Amino acid sequence: MLVFGVAACAGWAGAANAQTQMVERSVKAVPNQDTRIGVYLNVLPDCTSGPLPTIRLAKPPTSGKVVVKTAKVKATNYKACLALEVPAYIAFYKSPPEFLGDDVLTIEVKYPGGRTEIQKITVKVAGAGAQQKI
Repeated sequence: MLVFGVAACAGWAGAANAQTQMVERSVKAVPNQDTRIGVYLNVLPDCTSGPLPTIRLAKPPTSGKVVVKTAKVKATNYKACLALEVPAYIAFYKSPPEFLGDDVLTIEVKYPGGRTEIQKITVKVAGAGAQQKI
């Protein structure tokens, strides 16, 4: 299974297990602009797409909004996969125009096979030029 976060790739998972993992990370953003906070997909060892995870906003941000959109993700030269295109969910955060500061949210991601990941994401909203490039 291949799972992309904002800046890192979790890689292929082994046998499915029923465990919960806690992840904390931060993302830089500018006010009133969509900022990608996560990409969620499932690539099987034969380079095809497996079932997508279930995503739930466990704790919404205090100031901004989170939306999840569907997309197609293209990747090349990942493990045995020379080229692939698979469906994915992409999560975006957007703050109000006047908001500056930190906004914290929690996303629960349930993967096929029983693994659950609780992602606590701190979005650091600052003036223009501060958005993270990913």
